[in-house]
Parts: sequence; structure tokens; C-alpha cells
Amino acid sequence: MKQIKIFLASDHAGFALKEKIKKYLNKKNFQVEDCGAFAFDEKDDYPDFVISCAEKVSRTKNSFGIVFGGSGQGEAIAANKIKGIRAAVYYGKNLKIVKLSKEHNDANVLSLGARFLSEKDALRAIDLWLKTKFSDEERHKKRLGKIER
Repeated sequence: MKQIKIFLASDHAGFALKEKIKKYLNKKNFQVEDCGAFAFDEKDDYPDFVISCAEKVSRTKNSFGIVFGGSGQGEAIAANKIKGIRAAVYYGKNLKIVKLSKEHNDANVLSLGARFLSEKDALRAIDLWLKTKFSDEERHKKRLGKIER
């Protein structure tokens, strides 16, 4: 099986968590590319990094994106502006949301709300998301086709 490439992006609110996750994914031997921010800057803007990340995911086979922000909401909205991106938000509690985002929606970007997640919860969500596969059920493929059109 081909190695999965994971693109990461964050603004200031998600920067510290992104840096921890980047180290974790590298240790797990994923091919990781950081799309920024590359330094903490409380005045940066998430679209500058998240859109670049989403564009790379949309052009790269066998890849996913993980983006980080305060709530993850704006980051998902920005990512979803890119054709072919299906970004889902997670900011804690029920991990079934993470699983269903992949099984039913074939999400290729996971947007994490860093102000609502501990590092441990983020790692748990990422591990589950990366190992979960799209169900390939006809009803889900039909819905995704409608979205794509």
C-alpha cells in the first residue's frame, strides 16, 4: 500500500497543537508536510494556511489534511471552498463523529478545534480518523456525487 501523505495547517490558535501532532505523525512514519503557520503569530489568519493545505490535498493522491484552529469551524469552511475537499470538524466529546466523517462522508480533511481538545483527545481522534475507511456504500456515494456536482 502506498504511503499516506498528510498535510497540516494552523493559525496561531492551533499552532502549538499542530506542532505536537506533527512530531507524533512523523514518529508514526507518515509523510508529513507542514503548510504553516511556521511560527506563532497571534495576528495571522487561518485562510492563508488552510487554503494552501486544502489545495495540496485536492491535487495529491493518497493524501489527507489536518487543520487546526480555535474552534475548527472557520478552518473547515475555508477548506471546503476548494473543489474536491470534504472537511469535517471535531472539537471533542463523541468520537463517533470522527468515524462517521470518514465512513459516510469520505472526509479528506479533519479540522480540529484546538481550544476544545486536549492533546490526548486530538491524538485519539486523528488515529481513529486515519484508520477509518469510507464505507463505499451506494447511498453515500450517491450523496457525495450530488455534492460534487
